[in-house]
Amino acid sequence: MKTTVPQWLTQGLVTLFVVAAAFTAYDRLVLRPALVIGVVDVAEVYRAKEAEFTQILTKATSEEDRQKALVMARAFAQRLPLALDELPRECNCLVILRTAVAGPTPNTVDLTAQLRRKVAAP
Repeated sequence: MKTTVPQWLTQGLVTLFVVAAAFTAYDRLVLRPALVIGVVDVAEVYRAKEAEFTQILTKATSEEDRQKALVMARAFAQRLPLALDELPRECNCLVILRTAVAGPTPNTVDLTAQLRRKVAAP
């Protein structure tokens, strides 16, 4: 006695498999990357650079040293916005200020060190 699987059952199983594969792909490729949030502490980076600038100015003995410090401050002021613009593209995530986040989550990535490297003097 030969039993055959009804055609509607076979089609239903194939459809179920295709839908499950599509949902899995959507979850892995679209949804999960969109849930990653990059946080950055701009104030910390700014304070560190400000302290470095102040230290250079207080130790400056000549006008040339003061001018170098001012050039460093201008370069930082130009690099900071560019670095902040690059971060979301590099991590492929939403980047917000750390102060805007009430608490860390498993989807939160701290990008402060990366920002600090980007604005460091070349």
